[in-house]
Amino acid sequence: MSDKKLKTKKEEFKKIIRIAETDIDGSKKLEHALTSIRGVSWSYAKAIRKSLNLENIKFAELSEEQVKKIKDVLNNPEKFGIPSWLCNRQKDIKSGKDMHILASDLELVKKMDIRRLKSLKTYKGIRHSYNYKVRGQRTHSRGANVKGRRGSTVGVVRKKLQPQKKKAQSSTPKKKK
Repeated sequence: MSDKKLKTKKEEFKKIIRIAETDIDGSKKLEHALTSIRGVSWSYAKAIRKSLNLENIKFAELSEEQVKKIKDVLNNPEKFGIPSWLCNRQKDIKSGKDMHILASDLELVKKMDIRRLKSLKTYKGIRHSYNYKVRGQRTHSRGANVKGRRGSTVGVVRKKLQPQKKKAQSSTPKKKK
């Protein structure tokens, strides 16, 4: 009997659920869990929840049918009444349709768009090919041959060097007149 009870408890609470090539933590609330999928923003997650009339409960508490509906909404948002302005790919170049791209497909489409801009030699494509900033940011903020700030260090390092300089100056003997 204890084995049956354990199985029902395991079936009730699923720790990890896989949707759109992403493992979703079951302990997170619905909207927060959906944002862990690459390509789903807060507003898109909220639209999914409202279109299916679901409460913002923990993701593991959803039934299998509800999870299937969420997968359907992610694949076909226009069928469930999600507005086209929420889609991340409006008026696709090849098909002309509004689409919402998720997970690894999003990276692939982004790379293809950049490659297309480079081949057409547009302004943005040229900026991409030289590894310059593309969207109008400053590039001369840090020196002659540097393309803007790079790396994780930000700030002045002089404060750390000052005590070492004082010690070095005090150790050198002063000249007598």
